[in-house]
Amino acid sequence: MAEYNDAKVITAQTAEDLDGVLEYHVEGKYEGTDQDKLDMKVLGRSQETRRMFTWITMLGFGSTLIVTWEALLASMGAIITNGGTAGMFWGFLIVIAGYLMVYSSIAEMASMAATSGGQYHWVSEFAPPSTQKYLSYVTGWLGFTGWQSAITALGYLIASVIQALAILNYPSYVAERWHASLIIICVVMICIVFNTFFAKRLPLVESALALLHFGGLFVVIIVLWTLAPRNNAHDVFLEFRNDGGWSSDGLSMLVGLYPLTFSLLGFDSQVHMSEETSDASWAMPRSIMWATYINASLGFLMVITLIFTMGDLVELSKTATGFPFVQLFYNATESYAGATVLTVITMLPLWGSCIACIATASRQIWAFARDSGVPFSNVVRQIYPRWSIPLNAIIISLFVCIGLSMINIASVTALNAILAIDLAAILSSYTISIGCVALKRIRGEPLPVSKYSLGKWGLPINILALCWLVPIFFFTMFPATTPVDAAGMNWGCLLFGSMFLFSTCYYLLRGRNEYISPRDRLHRELEGGLDMSRSR
Repeated sequence: MAEYNDAKVITAQTAEDLDGVLEYHVEGKYEGTDQDKLDMKVLGRSQETRRMFTWITMLGFGSTLIVTWEALLASMGAIITNGGTAGMFWGFLIVIAGYLMVYSSIAEMASMAATSGGQYHWVSEFAPPSTQKYLSYVTGWLGFTGWQSAITALGYLIASVIQALAILNYPSYVAERWHASLIIICVVMICIVFNTFFAKRLPLVESALALLHFGGLFVVIIVLWTLAPRNNAHDVFLEFRNDGGWSSDGLSMLVGLYPLTFSLLGFDSQVHMSEETSDASWAMPRSIMWATYINASLGFLMVITLIFTMGDLVELSKTATGFPFVQLFYNATESYAGATVLTVITMLPLWGSCIACIATASRQIWAFARDSGVPFSNVVRQIYPRWSIPLNAIIISLFVCIGLSMINIASVTALNAILAIDLAAILSSYTISIGCVALKRIRGEPLPVSKYSLGKWGLPINILALCWLVPIFFFTMFPATTPVDAAGMNWGCLLFGSMFLFSTCYYLLRGRNEYISPRDRLHRELEGGLDMSRSR
């Protein structure tokens, strides 16, 4: 599918020959390889952050953020409602196939332009000149919306699991919404500490949490296969559930793809850490693809385990804890202590995911602010020499999370609507960026040569990715059940449209005059001996 070019990309000129084009702001040992230095100059950027990640630690970073098997456990309730065991199995296979096309496309673009800007940069470089500035601007806001809401989503999930443990062990406890809001803020503040005071140790922290992510799966599945009852093979593969009241089992299964899609969402997180990774144009595509393979495999193991060991789905769906997986652990172990330990093993990687999510979200808005894409860009983009991290952007992520978590006190429906646009916004950013590179291929226009190339399969893979992204985007906007009332409505569609309208209006009023599109900064001619005429 992919072609790797191991030859050195610097052929006519070395990075040393280009000294003086841009000024580096970090110590020499953190500037990365010669290729990194050249890539930054080609992109028209200066090195402001330390390159502390390698492709292995970045693999751990991506795997920790995309907590696939943990997300599947946490989403069991929604999967049981629409699809059941058969929907979970066949739906997850569909999701894996779709995402392989998406992440292959993203990995190639990351090798072409390894920048923290990610999708909005690629749109600027690959979109038609007449539309590139507006499209890249909107894509930048999609990335901001998706990743900032993801922080609150993870905090809310962790808070809800903590409350579920309290209900399991203390049945008299009443879970109040304001309790959840305070827990969300505490969780995120702890994760902020890891992203600031322990920023230099972030690769080590994420690698350690990745080991917990990998090892925890086997603890959980061994316990379930050993202690839980077995479901009938015929039923788990062929019996679909339609408790959402949809017109057919097929439509119910498609609506049930939402939680399965969420479980593998976000491997562009690694892209936003490109400028902190050594040999990024080589490391990024490899870490993205290997993280996809590994997490999809771990997720598949969990799916097989769950469909055979869940037992009575009706009982699980009515659990007082609100999380069927917590009830499943209790049913299997018949022990409050055992269920608590298994739940904690599941929850701790979610903390690691929140740490990585804050790093990703802050780098995305920081990169966007460098191009004056957000209000107060000069403040947001500030890098302090002592920290060498986008500290202001990290603090902004904290305040955004606090504001969103407060909404939960007034209305859980409003909070769920905000969280729903996480998936829609990120999927949209994938769709626009892949659509632009596919259009460039269709027109036969040249693309930058990359160390990771899809070769002749590039256009088919891009098209297949779009064929997956477009319909799944619409199904993320569906409510979980019918008939629909105000409380059960998926208001994410309204908020997504509002965000799109806001970014467009802001672009027309100020953005088009202030925003500097990445294409305007490019110096592709500095790549010297690269064969820039080759069209792929």
